[in-house]
Amino acid sequence: MIFRGLLRLCCTVLTLLLLLPAARAQAELPVFELGIGMYRIEAELAHTPQTRQSGLMHRRSMPAQRGMVFVFEQAARHCMWMKNTYIPLSVAFIDDQGRILNIADMTPHSEDSHCAAGAARYALEMNQGWFAAKGVAPGAQLRGLERLPPPR
Repeated sequence: MIFRGLLRLCCTVLTLLLLLPAARAQAELPVFELGIGMYRIEAELAHTPQTRQSGLMHRRSMPAQRGMVFVFEQAARHCMWMKNTYIPLSVAFIDDQGRILNIADMTPHSEDSHCAAGAARYALEMNQGWFAAKGVAPGAQLRGLERLPPPR
């Protein structure tokens, strides 16, 4: 009985240690305030190859007003997927002027590609259904993108 308890404790500690680097790296991402209509968004910044690649992977939850904004080096038909991502997300692809091109709902752990309908300079991931619940649709204008640093 004691052995099983120790084994369970060791497994828990090992799991936490494995998740710690990802959690620490994500916790250090800068946060910028963005807006759509009357809604405020706290957007974590993914503007380096590493942060764009890892995105929201390995996270188990995200506050309702929180999201992640991806800044791409150039406007193109960028695509997103959900490998190693536990949270159901919606992604809005956004052009150089801050206009939403299209929004796609994504399924956790799926490797299906969800792509921009045109040349997107940004992508904004929010909890799935956030855009629909707020009445945000393609054509809506995102505010605050001009404050984001350029991609690296």
